Order: sequence, then C-alpha cells, then structure tokens
Amino acid sequence: MLRIVLAFCRLVQCTYIKQLVKLLDMLREGKSYAAVARHYGINESSVRYIKKEEKNIRTTAAVNFNTNAKRVVTVPSAADKVPSAFNASKGWFEKFKKRFGLKNVCLHGEMASADTAEAEAFVNNKFKAIIEEGGYKPEQVFNMDETALFWKRMPSRTFIMQEEAKAPGFKVHKDRLTLAMCGNAAGFMVKPGLIYRSKNPRALKNKNKDDLPVYWMYNAKAWMTKALNLDWFKNCFIPEVKCYLKGKGLDFKVLLLLDNAGGHGNDLAYDGVQIEFLPPNTTSLIQPMDQGVIRAFKALYTRNTLQHLVDAMDSDQDFSLKDYWRGYTIASCLQNIQRAIQEMKTETLKACWKKLWPEAVQNATGGSLDEVHHSAVETAVNLAKQIGGDGFNDMSPDDINALIDGDAQPLTDAELAEMTKPQSDDEREEGEEDTRDEEEGLTLGRLAAMVRMATELNC
Repeated sequence: MLRIVLAFCRLVQCTYIKQLVKLLDMLREGKSYAAVARHYGINESSVRYIKKEEKNIRTTAAVNFNTNAKRVVTVPSAADKVPSAFNASKGWFEKFKKRFGLKNVCLHGEMASADTAEAEAFVNNKFKAIIEEGGYKPEQVFNMDETALFWKRMPSRTFIMQEEAKAPGFKVHKDRLTLAMCGNAAGFMVKPGLIYRSKNPRALKNKNKDDLPVYWMYNAKAWMTKALNLDWFKNCFIPEVKCYLKGKGLDFKVLLLLDNAGGHGNDLAYDGVQIEFLPPNTTSLIQPMDQGVIRAFKALYTRNTLQHLVDAMDSDQDFSLKDYWRGYTIASCLQNIQRAIQEMKTETLKACWKKLWPEAVQNATGGSLDEVHHSAVETAVNLAKQIGGDGFNDMSPDDINALIDGDAQPLTDAELAEMTKPQSDDEREEGEEDTRDEEEGLTLGRLAAMVRMATELNC
C-alpha cells in the first residue's frame, strides 16, 4: 500500500512539473504574462515567479522525464555536471504549490475544475441569491483584503539597495506594513487600514492619528490579527460606511465579503451588516480586491515614490540621494499611499467586480486596472532614468514589476525571525517615540476620538 501511495505522490509531482514547463513554453512562444496568467487562472505575479525559476524547473524536468528531455530543455554537455534526481518531500511540495499559486492543475494536465467550479457556483448561485434576498445595491456591497507593502524598498539592482544590503544592523528595505484595502461595487474606497510595527513612530510625533489618510493600527509583526481585524471593522469600516451611505440617501444595510485568511475572525458582527466568506481557493478568481486593485495601487505607490524623489532632486542644487532616502520616513510613505488611492478612479475600481457581479458593472467606463498598472510602471521607469546612477539608468519594467510582486512573496524563516526578535535600543530610538510621560486627561487625541464617536452616532 505504501508503495502505491508513494507512486501516486510521485505522479502528482511530475504532473505539476509538466504544467510548469508548458507554462514556460507559452512564455517562450511570446505570450504575455497576463495572457498566461488568465490561461491558468493564477495571478500574473505567480507567472513571473515561475519565470524566474525557469532554469531550475527545466533542469528538474530533464532529470525526471529524461525520455522527453530534448523536447523541454537543452541537453547538457558531457562536461556539465548532471544534477541528481529531484525528490521533494511532501512539505516542500505543498509550500512550492502555495508559493506559485498552483491550485488549478489536476492529474490529466488541464486546469483543475475544482476551484473554478466552486467559484462559478458561488457567483451564479450563492452570491446571486444573497444579493436578491438582501436587496443589496452596489453601494452596499463591500470587499476587504489585506496586502503587505515594503514601503522603503527600491529595485534590488539600484545602488541604494546594494549599499544598504552591505551595511550592518536593521535593513530598512525589509520594513513592511500591512494595508487593509476595502471598496464597494460602486467604486468607493474606504479609508485603508494600516498596520505598522510601531505605535508611535518618531516621524509622526505630535500628529493626530485621526487626521492620517489611513486608519492606524500596530503590532510587533505588522500583520493582520483577529483582534486588529475587529478593531478595523468596528472603528473604521462601520463609521466610514455609515456616513457614506447616509450621504447617498441609502439605508445602512451592508454586505461585507472576506476571504478565509487566518487574521479574519468569525466573530465580526454589527446590526445591519452581513458577513460572507468567499469559498477557499477562489480569491484569485473572484475576489474584487484581487482583480488588479492591489497591484495597480502598488504600481502607483512606486511611481509616486520615484516622483517624490525626482521633485526633491529638482528643487535642491545640493541634493544627495543617500540623504534623501535616509530621510524618507513612514510619514512620506503615508503621503504616497494617499496620492495612490486618490488616483484610482471610481469607474476603474468598479471594473474589479466584473467577475463576481457583472450586472453591477455593465456600464462601467474608463481605463482598466491593467492600463493603470502599465502606465504607472512606464512612468516609473522614465523617472528612474531621470534619477540616474547604477540600477536606475538601465531600469526596466521587469525591475519595477519584480519590486511590486516581491511584496506578495512569502516571508522566509529568517525574515520572520528578524521581524519578531526584540528591537535594539538604537532601533527603538530611531523608530518610536517614548510615550511613558504621556499627558493625562483630555488630550487632543482623546478629544478627536470623542468627536469621531459622536459623528458615528449622528450618522
């Protein structure tokens, strides 16, 4: 029995490798990343990751399928060392599938019908029934998804990143935050939730967090937890949506769609709000925020960061790129986040609901999210050439896309260990303002919080 199980596992591994080779062959034939992603039902970023691993994948294929090696890979010369046979453990294989988003390939070699069928069933049956029974309008249906953002990172070939990599101590380009992006089927975006590793960064000293363009949250790992999800839901989502619907003259009757991420608790509840979880393994197919919104936002953020740099360079005759980048703080990041959100037009945001709710976007006009993304990337490349220097002069769209897609790459064990270890005294002094002597009583911050709660009650 064990031999049969092992043989079956081997067959599954071989089938996935064959699919990877077919995917790479499509790219060699000149098909675009977007076209290949649509064909396999995966994200474009996954296709780019697979392309980066082409050499290893084709070598593995040559070893495992030596009878067909000439068809899929160049046969190594006698002088080359023949690699040993590839034997993946079950844990490695599962991580490999998760890393590259390979959820839709089945044993007969075509895209698996399981996830696609479940997504179609949800769209055509359950979701349609929820909309009809609840009588929801596009303004009342929301989706939230979170994404990581390495807010102070440039393409790896730039001299800024090269020098920072050699420097001892905390690597600022590894400093990440989490954004909770939420919008409705009418193209309205709720104020983003932002999770950072510090409660009071020095760059935000004396700033009222209620005036920030994001809803500020924090924990040591800077990622979404069930407690922070509940915080965002009650203190950001509910008041924002109440006032939005009141301004539209609509009842507070809301449908909020979430995926099954570990940080999304099942204890979210509020009178007038229906919570619905999307089926597992369908987010890349039907979740609105996953249909290009987040990727377009990151392209705009990257372009805005480079534009901010060029503007500073033009206005200062003694400009130093290293000094500027050292002074690029989380406050600068928030400005570029705000600008990127503002640049995403209502009609463009509506288009991301087409797969889940096509009836709501029948008359959508304006540029697609792909067009927004490609335009931002092209502008970013031109701005990089204006900056000049190693890694900027010859920057390509692939460099920008690798930077954007790098945010979606799973964290390594070493990165997780670095994020969770206690901060040094120098890092605490640099990053966070001491709040031990915080003023007691009615501070401006507490007064603003009271005003916000009063506004919510009036809405």
